[in-house]
Amino acid sequence: MKRTEYSQVEPFTTKDGSTIRELMHPNNIGSQKQSLAEATVPVGCKTLEHRHHEVEEIYHITAGTGLMTLGNDVFEVSAGDTILIDPGVGHKIENTGEGELKILCCCSPAYSHEDTELLE
Repeated sequence: MKRTEYSQVEPFTTKDGSTIRELMHPNNIGSQKQSLAEATVPVGCKTLEHRHHEVEEIYHITAGTGLMTLGNDVFEVSAGDTILIDPGVGHKIENTGEGELKILCCCSPAYSHEDTELLE
């Protein structure tokens, strides 16, 4: 069985500045082609604009509200929204709410620092 327990997953900070918990990743649980992480962006903070050259990413907002920049588009997001981020597209997200902004991030292939290029 391949399973993670949330309380056992240690958070870390990615290149874009968000705090991540890798819930499923080839390096820790044995998924083969994708990863699933929970990102937390504190009140008043934002991630650095970045892009991934190989990774297709899906953001699913589970809590909070924010302002998403996706290429040239800027739009509001809130709990329940899902955003597809194609490889090569610059993106960042800002917490504009009064509580933590929490995002499930699904990456295929799995997330890696090496595939992340900071744009600011």
